[in-house]
Amino acid sequence: MRTRSGIYYPRTDDVCVEEMKTVVKTRDFAGDFMGCRKRQRLSPEVTGKSDMFDVLPDDVVVFILSKLSSTARCPSDFINVLNTCKRFNSLALNSVVLSKASPEMFAVKAKNWSESAHRFLKTCADAGNVEACYTLGMVRFYCLQNRGSGASLMAKAAISSHAPALYSLAVIQFNGSGGSKNDKDLRAGVALCARAAFLGHIDALRELGHCLQDGYGVRQNIAEGRRFLVQANARELAAVLSSAAASNINTHSWLMWSPHPIPHASQSHQAVPGCPLLSDFGCNVPAPEAHPANRFLAEWFDARGGMPGAGLRLCSHVGCGRPETRKHEFRRCSVCGAVNYCSRACQALDWKLRHKAECAPVERWLVEEANGGDGNGAIDGNDDVIAGS
Repeated sequence: MRTRSGIYYPRTDDVCVEEMKTVVKTRDFAGDFMGCRKRQRLSPEVTGKSDMFDVLPDDVVVFILSKLSSTARCPSDFINVLNTCKRFNSLALNSVVLSKASPEMFAVKAKNWSESAHRFLKTCADAGNVEACYTLGMVRFYCLQNRGSGASLMAKAAISSHAPALYSLAVIQFNGSGGSKNDKDLRAGVALCARAAFLGHIDALRELGHCLQDGYGVRQNIAEGRRFLVQANARELAAVLSSAAASNINTHSWLMWSPHPIPHASQSHQAVPGCPLLSDFGCNVPAPEAHPANRFLAEWFDARGGMPGAGLRLCSHVGCGRPETRKHEFRRCSVCGAVNYCSRACQALDWKLRHKAECAPVERWLVEEANGGDGNGAIDGNDDVIAGS
């Protein structure tokens, strides 16, 4: 049939041939043919002319990136995403993604520290990431010597019940870090330690136990202090065994009595035992891994010859990294006087890790103190001397 414009309609048999080309036969669940059905026409975006990633909503992409940031094991896991495409680069810096970032995601090496790394940590902290607040607070307080900003960032993390931040603020209160000796507040330190211990922080439990045993900043209660030390041991054992189970490591040899500590390959000392206080129960297991912020401090001052400043010293516990902010801030071993610690917890850990085998009475520092020398001399009696275990 011809139209008014002179165009002919296609014949019926031509239509049938075209339809036969666009139909497919389908089977039901029994395998019988159900008949013919027209094949669906796909849009160019779906057929491959355009990426299907472009049709994903932003909320879905942000959710996936949040999962990635919370499980990242190193900064490169996240940096590779930023370099993938422009959309990933913009959405990966969303506040929701940065607020859930794991500590390992921004665990930058001290040798790689730069202004861009500082800005990225600040961005994560502004997004509400408590780990970033704590890490940046430690870096600013101890490394960059920006005491006020560093303490406020740690306080921001502590308000969100971040146990390491609470414990670090307790150490600052015990030592009067960033101020004078008169700025020490032992009661505030004990209160912060108690809060961190309530949240299960092992070092805070250990510190609180020693404070109660010694009557340091709190009324002396030897039995209660011993209970906190035993609880720290139990939590330490549970954490190490849980980590070993996740890594499929055989722990049978750890739980056997060993009078000589087992060396740990990851430590720099020649003879380093296992997990310190667990050896009180006859166990020797690998020491727990230090927090990324403590590792950064140790690397930062190690690159500077291990000297945080003129006349200042680092905490002798290898897993701490905290430096003095003024002379004679840390207390030294009462037996040898050759080592010093920022807290009783670090002293107890280092004693079992290595110092027990090295500590020997010497008279040199006692003579220096009698002559008015400033080397490692104590100030005002025994306040700056920590008893050897």
